[in-house]
Amino acid sequence: METKTVSAHEPNALKHAADVLQHGGVVAFPTDTVYGLGAMAFDEDGIMRLYLIKRRNHSKAIAVLISGIEELERVADSPSKEAINLAEHFWPGPLTLVLPRHPEMPDSLSTTATIGVRVPDHPAALELLKMVGPLAVTSANLSEEQNAHTAENVLEQLSGRVHLILDGGKTPGGIPSTVIDCSKPEIEILRPGPLKEKELLSVLT
Repeated sequence: METKTVSAHEPNALKHAADVLQHGGVVAFPTDTVYGLGAMAFDEDGIMRLYLIKRRNHSKAIAVLISGIEELERVADSPSKEAINLAEHFWPGPLTLVLPRHPEMPDSLSTTATIGVRVPDHPAALELLKMVGPLAVTSANLSEEQNAHTAENVLEQLSGRVHLILDGGKTPGGIPSTVIDCSKPEIEILRPGPLKEKELLSVLT
């Protein structure tokens, strides 16, 4: 397939990206951390395509991005009070919460009963999410390779494998999000990231 790159600032660029996604395609786009590779979150075929494009092991879960905390109930099942507190304090931002997966979410997103959820702090990503709803998103690079911080980085690794790249310039963060497991009574940091333990604990205590 031919990979098309368009500036996220071009008129109708986001509308074009939404159209690609809604017709089962895969789009790479900038977030506040690294470039993400997205498909519609309720599209089983699209999710499987993400694994194929990245050469990602199916044992590894794929997170879901949403446009705001009001969409959380669509993808997560009864998030805890602690999870809601963290979301209210740090979303939009570089925090992924691992939560009980909503029963309607595709099994292909995760081999467990949990799902990672985040609201990215990036205008293009947020606008796209508002247009299409929740997206299954993984980093826009081949598995075990360097994260992509620019559209050019994405093209170097995924040219011919992805339908569209939204070029939003260099991502402001560059470090993948902090991941916290809120699916159990004892909250656990699974992956350190931009948000430090002290900041997170200040919300939980």
